[in-house]
Amino acid sequence: MGKDKSGSFGWLLSQSGERKGKFIASVILAALSMICGIVPYYFIADIVKDLLSGSTDKSAYILNCVIILALWLGHSLFHALSTANSHLATFHTLAVIRKKSLDKLAKMPLGNVISQPSGALKSTIVERIDSIETTLAHILPEFTTGIGAPIIIIIYTFIISWKLGLAALITVPLGIICYALMMFGYEENYARTVRATKALNAVTTEYINGIEVIKVFGKAQSSYEKFAAAAKESASSFVDWMRKCNVYMTFAMCIMPATMLSVLPIGGIMAIHGTISTADFITVIILTVGLIEPLIGVMSYSDDIAQMDTIVTEVRNILDAPEMERPEKLTKNISGGDIVLDDVHFSYSDKEILHGISMTIHSGEFIALVGPSGSGKSTVARLIASLWDTDSGSISLGGVDIRDIPLNDYNKKIAYVSQDNFLFDLSVRENIRLGDQSATDKEVEEAARKCGCHDFIMGLEKGYDTVVGTSGGHLSGGERQRIAIARAMLKNADIIILDEATAYTDPENEALIQRSVASLVKGKTLIVIAHRLSTVKNADRLYVISDGNIEEQGTHDELLAKNGLYSSMWTAHISVKDGENDV
Repeated sequence: MGKDKSGSFGWLLSQSGERKGKFIASVILAALSMICGIVPYYFIADIVKDLLSGSTDKSAYILNCVIILALWLGHSLFHALSTANSHLATFHTLAVIRKKSLDKLAKMPLGNVISQPSGALKSTIVERIDSIETTLAHILPEFTTGIGAPIIIIIYTFIISWKLGLAALITVPLGIICYALMMFGYEENYARTVRATKALNAVTTEYINGIEVIKVFGKAQSSYEKFAAAAKESASSFVDWMRKCNVYMTFAMCIMPATMLSVLPIGGIMAIHGTISTADFITVIILTVGLIEPLIGVMSYSDDIAQMDTIVTEVRNILDAPEMERPEKLTKNISGGDIVLDDVHFSYSDKEILHGISMTIHSGEFIALVGPSGSGKSTVARLIASLWDTDSGSISLGGVDIRDIPLNDYNKKIAYVSQDNFLFDLSVRENIRLGDQSATDKEVEEAARKCGCHDFIMGLEKGYDTVVGTSGGHLSGGERQRIAIARAMLKNADIIILDEATAYTDPENEALIQRSVASLVKGKTLIVIAHRLSTVKNADRLYVISDGNIEEQGTHDELLAKNGLYSSMWTAHISVKDGENDV
């Protein structure tokens, strides 16, 4: 896949859909442009012949000049139309590829997405797909004219004199040798630039996103050194490559166009000996003076074509990545809202995280997942939310394996709020409304009130119309969480999963949110992952997860009576709370 240049180009054309006709029109228009660009040379040669013969027929000269002008106007018009068609088709094709790539990310397991540096994905989907534009938009019209015109010229030259035809091509093999030497080691050099560019994107994204931590912990120097090293390697990968190519490229660009070095002396000798007429000799000079330039233009795209092949490979690696297997339509009846995990195993990066988790969460039940950090609590929640697929075992809703439920249908039943919530660079109102696009402004504000958001929102510069910034960066962590909870509550889903959703809130607002959530989730299934055990002590059932296994389960009182892991965690939690109260 992607190794064959024509294969990459063919794949790109296959993505053009209904706009493929514009690519075809571009080629036809480019061919007309090429013809209009070549034919004037014939009339120029005709004018030269008339001048040499001493003709004084002004009307013939004027007619030839008018024809030349009309042809050159046609050349410019057809070239503009060809380029316009190819660009319209190209931008449509790139938009299709980008949309498919983003749709694919939504269908891939979360682990496969987050395992890749965000800078690398952004580089591929934004910059690198965009860089195909120059090649795809120009390759068809430019190749049509760049190859077609020299072929027609050289055929006509051979008709006049095969000797001068060969003479005009003498510099081509020498130039090709230089060009081949320039391309030596291309794949290795280009691969280095790709790696360096991706590394720089990843380090830059990390540096910018972590600038607050970097400053607070005095890591500016070491972090900047890491960024500077990546930037230097990125620059060096290009500079070193270009330095290797410059000499060969200079010779190739100087030698190949120098057709006159062979045509003039050979043609001059032939004209002196009468083996070619002066008029034909001048015609050959006029035709061959620009013979190689179009070929050089075509050859200049070889680097872009090679890059296009690499980029297409990256994009197709995304599009061909495994998806979470889900049907298009629901074919089974979901009976009730019980969630059942049956012997669930899950691995991440070849390390098994969950070792046979089994639990039943009844519809309308409030359950909590607790345990040490890294025990697998959030993994269980994400599997229930269908962000990943299990390696083995099953998760069912109402007796139906969630893998047999269309993703959109299942997502409507789940409201998921994580510790690290994402807000879009929209207004507060629109971020909350994402929970239910049909919600009125009044309903949005009511959800915010119930989740304890209204007062701080009204304190913002523009209230609900305040734009929160990229990733909600204009708000505090606690404010972002409360807006995310309001968004989830507005969704009115049957199953609500709160994964450390109040981690950034202060105790006063946490109590308010808990009371709000309790009133909003009546009759719904609530799954809470929490470190603060006091927030979930009233759960219908608690599952204590340790090292990917269910260590204990039961109510708060039952688990304390067992005097096991939960009891020790509760004792530690209470002692911390007492310490905070003493302060």
